[in-house]
Amino acid sequence: MTWQDADLAAYLERLGVPGVVDVHVHFMAPQVLAKVWAYFDAAGPKLGRPWPIHYRTSDEERVETLRALGVRRFTALSYAHKPGVAPFMNEWLAGFAERVPDSVRSATFFPEPEAAEYVPAAIADGVRVFKAHLQVGEFAADDPLLDPVWAAIEEAQVPVVLHAGSGPMPGPHTGPQGVAEVLRRFPRLPLVIAHLGMPEVDAFCDLAEQYPNVRLDTTMTFVDFFPDRPPVDPQRLLALQDRIVFGSDFPNIPYPYAHQVEALDRLGLGDDWMRAVLWDNGAALLGE
Repeated sequence: MTWQDADLAAYLERLGVPGVVDVHVHFMAPQVLAKVWAYFDAAGPKLGRPWPIHYRTSDEERVETLRALGVRRFTALSYAHKPGVAPFMNEWLAGFAERVPDSVRSATFFPEPEAAEYVPAAIADGVRVFKAHLQVGEFAADDPLLDPVWAAIEEAQVPVVLHAGSGPMPGPHTGPQGVAEVLRRFPRLPLVIAHLGMPEVDAFCDLAEQYPNVRLDTTMTFVDFFPDRPPVDPQRLLALQDRIVFGSDFPNIPYPYAHQVEALDRLGLGDDWMRAVLWDNGAALLGE
């Protein structure tokens, strides 16, 4: 790891992009974020290792940090971990989007009967990206309670950032099988597989190659924090150039933001690939 955040501006200028579109940024209601940070501080069982948070500041300071880094458009992801909490999270996220115009209006859901109503309502109200976390929520992508959710999302073509891979620790419903079943029934579903689906990267690349609306985000991939990461053929990522979008997991990362960009640049896939990942693909997905 050699890059620091101050190095990022010159790199973006050399690439000739106006900035970064980050599809995997977290902003949460204060009481929710406090619990998330406490879990990271305790190195909870779903993490598998100590995890010091690099950007532990206020919402306002973190927004200014992103802007200073050159992040022009970013999500505000929160994820429902049990029944009954998604409406509260979505209400807070709606207020955040009003206060922070460069954020993308974000929302979440959980497999519960009420989701058949609140997800279409959120879409009608202007939500432009959803987040779901199979590991933390311990639910299956193909849970029947999500059928009306997937149907509404497929019809509206609102992307879902989905943590489905089994990293950093496997859960009872992580892995590609449930996602593959959902896509078999909803083949136009605009999924963004978080973390390239690590460690099952090849299987999720297979799904991206098979289904044209499936994308993969780069969050925490190829970084030095995971020295034992599974091997990934960079040529597959090059072939999927228009389906890879940049994600960071800001602020809950244990290294400077610029290191994620450095880790991707080290793959040696070329400036065109980096331009597509850092700006073009995210801007097309989220609007810029």
